[in-house]
Amino acid sequence: MKTTFSDLLDNAISDSVSFNQIWFAGDTTPPPEASYQVNFPRLELVFKGRYENQLENHQQKLDNIFLENGDALFIPANAWNKPSWSHECSVLSLLFGKSQLGLSLVCKHENEKGFYDVVKYSVPQRTGHAVDHILTALTTLAHEKQKQPIDKYLLLALLSYCKEMLERPIDDTSRRSEELFKGICIYVQENFHRNINRNTVAKRFNISPNHLSRLYRQEGHMRFADYISWVRLERAKFMLKRYDFRLEEVAQRCGYNDSNYFCRVFKRKTSKTPTEYRRSQPLEYDKIPLANP
Repeated sequence: MKTTFSDLLDNAISDSVSFNQIWFAGDTTPPPEASYQVNFPRLELVFKGRYENQLENHQQKLDNIFLENGDALFIPANAWNKPSWSHECSVLSLLFGKSQLGLSLVCKHENEKGFYDVVKYSVPQRTGHAVDHILTALTTLAHEKQKQPIDKYLLLALLSYCKEMLERPIDDTSRRSEELFKGICIYVQENFHRNINRNTVAKRFNISPNHLSRLYRQEGHMRFADYISWVRLERAKFMLKRYDFRLEEVAQRCGYNDSNYFCRVFKRKTSKTPTEYRRSQPLEYDKIPLANP
C-alpha cells in the first residue's frame, strides 16, 4: 500500500511540468448541501478520467468545473468542494492533519454506484517543518488573482515533501495502536456528517467495536461517542458563527437527523442553545485561520 502511494507521488512529481491546471477552492460562499468541508487543508490530484466539482470561483460565485488527468485541486482549511462522482476517474487525495498525513486513492466507474477501489494510508505529519509554510503559502495564494507560475512551484515542493514523509517517516518506532487511533480520528474528521457510529467505524478499520472503545480510552482518554460528539459540535459552532444556516440545516450538516436532539446536545455541552451561541458570536466573514484536527 505504501508503495502504491509512493509511486503515484513519484509520477506526479516527474510529470509536474505538464500540470494542466491547478484549481483553488474558496470559503466565502456558504457551502451547498452534501459538499465536503473540513478544518484542515486538502490536495486532490487527478490521474485518470474526469473529476467534476462545484467550487466557489474567484468572483465568489458557484462554478462547475471538470478536472482531468494532470489537474490538481487545493482546498484550504475550512474551504469546500462538492464532487459529483458522475464520471470515470481516479483521484488521489492528500489530507494534511496536525499529526497525520492521510492519503486516499479513489477510483470510480462511470454510471456505476459506489467506487470500485478505495485505498487509504497515513503517516506521521511533520509539524513545525517546511510543509507548514508551503501549506500557508498555498492558502494565501488561493486569494490572489495571479497564481501562475508560483502555484506549480509550490505544488511541486509540497508533493516532494509528502513523498519524503511517506518514504522516511519520522517516527518508525511509534506504536501501532497510536497510528490506528490517529487514522481513525482523521476518518471521523472527514465523515462526521455521515451516519457513523462505533460499529460502522470499527468495521471500516477491520477491528471489533470493543477494540475501538479500548483504543479511545487508552489513546484519547475519552469514549469514542464523546469524540464524535466533540467533532460534530465544533463543526456546528463554526457553522453557527460563519453561515446564516437554519438550525435544522446546521444539525443535518453535522450528522444530526433530529434537530431537537441536536439542540439538546448542544445545550448540554455548551450551556447555551444554538441560537444563544450564535447571538453571542457574530458571523465570521473574515478569513478563518488555518486550523487542523
